[in-house]
Amino acid sequence: MIDDAAENLERFGEEPGRDSQLWLGTATDPASPRSREAEIEELKARVHERLLDEHDPGELAQASRAVLRGLVDEATAAVLQEADLPASGSMKARIAAGVIDELCGYGPIQPFLDDPTITEVMVNGARQIYIERGGVLYPTDRVFRDDAHVMRVIERIVAPIGRRIDEASPMVDARLPDGSRVNAIIPPLSLRGPVLTVRKFSRRALTVDDLVHLGTMTADMMVFLQACVVAQLNMLISGGTGSGKTTTLNALSAFIPNRERIVTIEDAAELQLQQEHVVPLESRPANLEGKGEVTIRMLVRNALRMRPDRIIVGEVRGGEALDMLQAMNTGHDGSLSTLHSNSPRDSLARLETMTLMAGVELPAKAIREQIASALHLIIHQNRLPDGTRRITHITEVQGMEGDIVVLQDIFRWEQQGVDSEGRIIGHHVATGLRPRCLGRLLEQGAQVPLGIFAPAESGRRR
Repeated sequence: MIDDAAENLERFGEEPGRDSQLWLGTATDPASPRSREAEIEELKARVHERLLDEHDPGELAQASRAVLRGLVDEATAAVLQEADLPASGSMKARIAAGVIDELCGYGPIQPFLDDPTITEVMVNGARQIYIERGGVLYPTDRVFRDDAHVMRVIERIVAPIGRRIDEASPMVDARLPDGSRVNAIIPPLSLRGPVLTVRKFSRRALTVDDLVHLGTMTADMMVFLQACVVAQLNMLISGGTGSGKTTTLNALSAFIPNRERIVTIEDAAELQLQQEHVVPLESRPANLEGKGEVTIRMLVRNALRMRPDRIIVGEVRGGEALDMLQAMNTGHDGSLSTLHSNSPRDSLARLETMTLMAGVELPAKAIREQIASALHLIIHQNRLPDGTRRITHITEVQGMEGDIVVLQDIFRWEQQGVDSEGRIIGHHVATGLRPRCLGRLLEQGAQVPLGIFAPAESGRRR
């Protein structure tokens, strides 16, 4: 990314020191870098068209990257000569790299996908691209040529996994080959042209040790959660969008013994489990005739016939909540899933609402009894204003009192303020209460030092 910005400077004669401003689109004249990018995109388009005129598309598709680079360099030189445009070596390299990204990758957003420090890419129509780095959003100077260009990239993403996007089906969830999550929505639903959102995942799956190092949880919390996974407690990971739920689910799944059979169920496969005996299932949208849809709920029902030791649902968002609760209550312990919510208590309310979406008329108390008997632990995670992710609550579901499901925090995050640089100050603490599930953990042979539940004021260092 920085190299690209430096090329911009050399090409347009900008003074040193403004490269990051240009790349992030925050220079004094914010329209200037975008207009330059539009000019570059026009040149890339002309080079691309020349290549397709002079070479068979099938030949280009099968060519090695080195051969392709030679062909692109020749076409770039020819286009610049015909247009009588002076160009530095870095300008030619920039155009050539962009054309190769167009042929082999995803066009203007390919450099962002290659940058491991970028966690999200947001395309808001052809002329606006944002990125997320370190939990903070930045505008960029990259652009697409037009809406048709964005649509070609979207179709290139969704076609290999059998998804489609058109006016009849203007929304789609998909994934990149590396597991990154993709969502696209197009007109007439989107009023500013095709909108593409890519949530990238680390090329190396984060471990619980990484999460401890990053401050997402403490070592004491890790010890407790490891014991809960080994002892086959049913756990729900809740939180807002982008709070790191899937990352935490991936990390905790590493504690599942390798001897167990795991069935994973997702809308778009993202989980990266390391065990040998894993059966990943993925939902499927309806075809052009409106037939053939396979929902998460159908897959959950089918998974029960596959002799699973564990069922992991990437996200519960509808009527499958009822089937999950029934599975947890009929011997399929150790289930893991994620859910969008604002707090542990809100997670139960959402679970209750989604159970009703199954179309089965059940009284509220009966649903709550199912939840209280099926679910053992809620792990709630937030993305804080400074971009950091924290597990803010590890909460035990302790049963029913009257019509209310009783919850008890075992660990929680206590925020103390904000420093001069805008970073959140706080720490994780134990509430001092031993969980009721402790007996089950010990029965399963899990080693749980009782000292991890001691409150912070007892003098223990955390």
